[in-house]
Amino acid sequence: MNAPVSPSAETLRAALAALLDGLPPRRAAQAVDRLIATYRGATPTDSPILRDRADVAAYAAYRMPATYAAVRAALEAFARTVPGWAPNRHLDVGGGTGAAIWAVGATWPGPREVTVLDWAEPALAVGREIAEAAPALRDTRWQRARIGAGLSLDAADLVTVSYVLNELTAADRGTLVDTVAGAAQTVVIVEPGTPDGYARIIEARDRLIGAGFRIAAPCPHSAACPIVPGTDWCHFSARVSRSSLHRQIKGGSLAYEDEKFSYVAATRLPAAPAPARVVRKPQIRKGQVLLDLCETEPGLRRTTVTKRHGDLYRAARDTDWGDAWPPAPEEETS
Repeated sequence: MNAPVSPSAETLRAALAALLDGLPPRRAAQAVDRLIATYRGATPTDSPILRDRADVAAYAAYRMPATYAAVRAALEAFARTVPGWAPNRHLDVGGGTGAAIWAVGATWPGPREVTVLDWAEPALAVGREIAEAAPALRDTRWQRARIGAGLSLDAADLVTVSYVLNELTAADRGTLVDTVAGAAQTVVIVEPGTPDGYARIIEARDRLIGAGFRIAAPCPHSAACPIVPGTDWCHFSARVSRSSLHRQIKGGSLAYEDEKFSYVAATRLPAAPAPARVVRKPQIRKGQVLLDLCETEPGLRRTTVTKRHGDLYRAARDTDWGDAWPPAPEEETS
């Protein structure tokens, strides 16, 4: 008997290819250009960004794989702080076509109750169609709801909010985070890896701490962020494979792109955050690796790992932007 198809990146790409077969690239490109301007802009909206099926198809082609990669990276960082735990009830707020439920399914395989809330019916319809490719997601509930003031949420082990806060007014952002905090055991929020995206993450982080949550990732502490406002911003990168349609829509010959994102994972669980987090791309030089770390203290520090550090040096050469430091003993020797 064949093993069940899991909600992996490969399965998602295949489902998107089937969904988008025959879509005119010019029409998709027009929708993508508008979506990019909206997602990267500074003007929030109180209406759905994904308005019709053409918008949803463009979003699926251009944004869903990147959202999946960013959320998956954030979830993996969180999962390492609570080994052995898995959510039984997952609620994806503003989930659109459901990239986050695919990421959760890939991080914690197994059955669970899954609900996606979004105010764009075309997005929910397409998300339901795509989810048919992964049996573990076929029982997902797709519900239309206005994301913002007045939203009521059922209790959940895990609530994800990915690339949503940038669509809301400041008042609705605060209300949404407070509502999520009242319903969730664990909250993972992901935003674009821009200064504005980071600012929204810090605002949400502060509200979650105020609601009694502890920060599990990426921060190694629940104290104030040590970055001086306006001087820098905390963000990470996830590599995304480009589909042929994606390359048609936006041009370029590379088979991949790097999705920059900011995130916070907060929980009421007894999590064990990393001792430190690599917050910049490591600089590998002859005989040494330079790591920029956010540490438990809290504070930012650059450390140099050289050949004389032996196994730690070899681990440093394999360490990536966003990884915990130092690696766990089993990771050092693997």
